[in-house]
Amino acid sequence: MKKLLCLLPALLVAALILDMTGCSTVYYAAYEKVGIYKRDLLKKRVIEARDDQQAAQKQFKDALTRLKEITKFDGGEAERAYRSLKSEYDDCVKQADTVRGRIRAVESVSSDLFAEWDKENGEISTPSLQSASRQQLATTRQRYEELHTALVNAEQTMAPVLRQFNDYVLYLKHNLNAQAIASLKGEATSIQSEISRLIEQMNKSIARADEFVKQMQ
Repeated sequence: MKKLLCLLPALLVAALILDMTGCSTVYYAAYEKVGIYKRDLLKKRVIEARDDQQAAQKQFKDALTRLKEITKFDGGEAERAYRSLKSEYDDCVKQADTVRGRIRAVESVSSDLFAEWDKENGEISTPSLQSASRQQLATTRQRYEELHTALVNAEQTMAPVLRQFNDYVLYLKHNLNAQAIASLKGEATSIQSEISRLIEQMNKSIARADEFVKQMQ
């Protein structure tokens, strides 16, 4: 047991490398050597996706605060106001990319888990046990689909927000004065509304993730 614990970090690093290079079969085998199976990995990735959505949500909230501050701008250092907003936009883009990556990781392991589960159900010879396992698979898959829908809805809501945000930032870049910022108040209100809607979608997705993880305990 002590030897296994010593090998655990190396095995997990190897598994991560194999995951990044697309060697999924060897990747799963590396985890299974330390007692971590696809079901455990799915739960782990859902938790990671939830945590990164929470981080993204916080970042978009910060951007919303910054936008509100910009609309009250009445002169002074327009360059500083632009750079501050540009920094918020860049951070939102990074967080959005991280969330997308997490969702793809959830999709990958869930697909492999359900395919394996379905195949192994056919190998159960006792009818009652096979029926019970198939029902459990169907229930878990339905819960996952509800979670996946929430994840994708939140993901799709990010794109139009970032497009509008980018338009706003680029306009400010070339019009660094109080008059230009004042002319964007209507656009800023629209972006604020979209960010609020995004935060609402993320709240739903985070709640679904919490529920899914709880049901998998």
